[in-house]
Amino acid sequence: MQTGSYIERRGELETYFDRTAAEAWSRLTSDAPVGRIRATVRAGRDRMRSILLGCLPRDLHGTRLLDAGCGTGALAVEAARRGADVTAVDLSPTLVSLAQERQPRDLGAGSLRFQVGDMTDPALGTFDHVVAMDSLIHYEAEDAVAMLTRLSARSGGSLLFTFAPRTKPLAVMHAVGRLFPRGNRAPAIEPLKEIDLRRRLAMAEGLDGWQIGHSERVVNGFYTSQAVELRRG
Repeated sequence: MQTGSYIERRGELETYFDRTAAEAWSRLTSDAPVGRIRATVRAGRDRMRSILLGCLPRDLHGTRLLDAGCGTGALAVEAARRGADVTAVDLSPTLVSLAQERQPRDLGAGSLRFQVGDMTDPALGTFDHVVAMDSLIHYEAEDAVAMLTRLSARSGGSLLFTFAPRTKPLAVMHAVGRLFPRGNRAPAIEPLKEIDLRRRLAMAEGLDGWQIGHSERVVNGFYTSQAVELRRG
């Protein structure tokens, strides 16, 4: 069941990435020159994407993968190049259109389909692997775990996601961000304590039989995020 807080935050994210930040996000995820702060975010995201892809089999031929919250599609493209049949979904029509424009013509044996929608929609089907890179970080802990539960029902093998770990530097940046006028800032990141997240995952109905595998944190300037691998036991 989708909570009111989840629906409200989903709407905020759709508006932000589809309108307010569309151009900035386009530059951040390209090779275009960016400022010092955004350069650290770009490098951090590149490192995180590499970590998540490293948790997947090198050969993905014959597997189905869901890129949940695909943005401009960099991870989806790499997975398709490894042979996966990739469905990449995002709330923002603008980002999905940009991803489609950037999609390489030759993906080898893999395939790639971008679409606009809710990453937890059961109509997307089932997959061998689900990846949600930095797409849960704006949701409260209860909603994030509920989303992971719904995503786990779509995955037969692994579920990879990231969260914003609660650290002092991140808390400071979070507090400073709230000083800006509401119309000029991104939807707030919701930092989580790792121990609290692990407890919630262990207690969540629907995640029975799932175990935490690899976990790795990336801290690079203004980018802080932690990867978590969930695998069926």
